[in-house]
Amino acid sequence: MITNSGLVRVLKRKDVLALAFGAMVGWGWVILSSSWILKAGSMGAMLAFVIAGLVMLLVALLYAELASAMPRVGGEHVYSLRALGRAGSFVCTWSIVFVYVSICCFEAVALASVLDYFPLDLKHVHLWTVAGYDVYLSWALIGSVAGLILTVINIIGVKFSAVVQTVVTAFILVSGAVLISGAGIEGSFDRLDPLFVAGAAGTLSVVTMVPFFFVGFDVIPQVAEEVDLPFRQIGSLTVFSVCLAIVWYCLIIAGVALLADSALLRDSKLATADASALAWGKPGATIIVLGGIAGILTSWNAFIIGGSRAIFAMAESRMLPSFLSRLHGRFRTPYSAIILIGILGFIAPLFGRNALVWIVNAGSFGAVIAYLLVSISFLKLRYSEPDMSRPYRLSHGVPLGWVGVVCCIALGAVYLPGSPSALAPVEWMFVLAWILLGLCFLAWSALEE
Repeated sequence: MITNSGLVRVLKRKDVLALAFGAMVGWGWVILSSSWILKAGSMGAMLAFVIAGLVMLLVALLYAELASAMPRVGGEHVYSLRALGRAGSFVCTWSIVFVYVSICCFEAVALASVLDYFPLDLKHVHLWTVAGYDVYLSWALIGSVAGLILTVINIIGVKFSAVVQTVVTAFILVSGAVLISGAGIEGSFDRLDPLFVAGAAGTLSVVTMVPFFFVGFDVIPQVAEEVDLPFRQIGSLTVFSVCLAIVWYCLIIAGVALLADSALLRDSKLATADASALAWGKPGATIIVLGGIAGILTSWNAFIIGGSRAIFAMAESRMLPSFLSRLHGRFRTPYSAIILIGILGFIAPLFGRNALVWIVNAGSFGAVIAYLLVSISFLKLRYSEPDMSRPYRLSHGVPLGWVGVVCCIALGAVYLPGSPSALAPVEWMFVLAWILLGLCFLAWSALEE
């Protein structure tokens, strides 16, 4: 069925859940598990994911009500436009697009980085050095070409993308089961020490990274107009996907901590894979690496879908240039917006591997801003439109909405100067560059009127 926006309702329950969960479990669980444990300790890292995960779950509950009430393409854009007007909606939606694009760029760099684990000589034609990392043309092209392939897949259609997503997400679950079962057989509770590192500061240093890895449940509201399910189920699946992600990350951290000692965590490039190797040998490590590659693809694919729909919605509202609202004549996909994200992902590997942390932290800040404005939108609509049809109506919604606002403000404060985990100057440069790009697009769209 073609909707009023020209999109097609084709996504079923398993498609939606695979999109959201696959978006949240990308490559970070393979490449950054050692960093989380070394920064905060085994229990500190899990606590960080539980704390920030519960904040994300609260936000997901607010999203669930809004998505079921306004199941239209664009998600945050629709809610914030109705509640906060054009200015608030622009800030909210452009912030979430920043997150989506950041993750696509992260995955483009990560895909090239994962191959460093294998004894392959992929570094030819030196280009430059970024933050101490030598960037080679052959290395960068791995992520860039993969980005082109995913761009084409998404132009072909959201249903085709969802089928690919479901198959690859299933493999991620299998690879995680390999690690966790290995920890159950070969793991030792003695390796969990130290449980905490650097006290609250260590846990907070991981908390600042966590929102980046929970972004993905909001892909469901982005594609709500393409979901062929009762509206209440859109809300339920949004919440359930976050619960799954919290459990996933805690199990992965526990599995790595039970298998790997501190020396391995410090020296390993891919501690999750090396931890699995301690239980299953080289095949165990290979399965984890392949699962990580699968995670890169599912996350990348999901955020091309979500980001393109958010850009499409903004362009339809004349906040971005009109060419970004074009739909493909045959496939009914927002191909101009998809191509824009594809171009940014193509460029990302040229910044090198050390750009990963910059992208994670800057993108996480954008997520908190968007979630704060969605929480405010939720409250505003509860007060201004109490009789709005809400198929997934949240019990005690107003108090929970206020808690969501407070939690997002508190979480956002840890990124600001003066905090022990404040963004670095180069990360603020990423944020500023994105703001300037948005203002240029806004001015362009104004000239078209």
